[in-house]
Amino acid sequence: MKRKPSTNQHLCERLKQGALVLGTLIVSPSPRWPEVVSQADLDFVFIDTEHIAIDRFELSWMCQAYSAFGVPPLVRIPSVDPNAATMALDGGAAGIIAPYVETAEQIQALRGAVKKRPLKGRRLQETLAGKGLEPKLERYLNQSADQTLLIVNVESTPALDNLAEILHVPDLDGVLIGPHDLSCSLGIPEEYDNPKFIDTCAEIFRQARLAKVGAGIHFWGDLKQQTRFIDLGANMLIHSADITLFQRALQHDISVLRGTSKPGKSTGVNNLSI
Repeated sequence: MKRKPSTNQHLCERLKQGALVLGTLIVSPSPRWPEVVSQADLDFVFIDTEHIAIDRFELSWMCQAYSAFGVPPLVRIPSVDPNAATMALDGGAAGIIAPYVETAEQIQALRGAVKKRPLKGRRLQETLAGKGLEPKLERYLNQSADQTLLIVNVESTPALDNLAEILHVPDLDGVLIGPHDLSCSLGIPEEYDNPKFIDTCAEIFRQARLAKVGAGIHFWGDLKQQTRFIDLGANMLIHSADITLFQRALQHDISVLRGTSKPGKSTGVNNLSI
């Protein structure tokens, strides 16, 4: 009987095949959130420990909860640190997103932590250098690697210069554009409609897709801007964040409610004595 792919493996396969996968940034650690978010037809959630204050215990709880509801949690670690990657995976992360990666060597180190667990030390270094493994061990590691994703942030001009080498690293599942840092590195901070920024994103998407690597971006602008990135070749989109979506909806609703209470305007609600 053929084994059914896990949600993690299914996400990995779809990402590398070029299918569109959608997620959102989760800030709230509320225990009610995983069930609510799981009803939104997301392919994954993005938990960011680089910029958001989430400790290891809290992170593990969030990862386990989202996984239980069938939503793979992808965790961005604080830095390009194999030890941080291992801790996030031990806590239940479905995959790792590494921030501000600029060289293939950095990805090789992360590859060891994410795709070659539990090898360590000299054995790991020999394996990363291409030394063969015993057949049983190789099958074991490959099966484990299929369950965890390795994604890196491309968000600087040095990363662009090294993009071909970065995409050539084995086991890389996706590259994710960090738009704020990339725009600053290009000398056009927050000019997300600047042709220079748009053309750079399109080139990253193009090269990634040619290399059979997922191509993504995290963007919080309007839907027209986000669909433009999909049209340019992105097949992984992190749509906004729970806190941003809450803020927009709340501002909209409060604005509507205030508009109904202008002097002389009927609200259609009877005055009640309580």
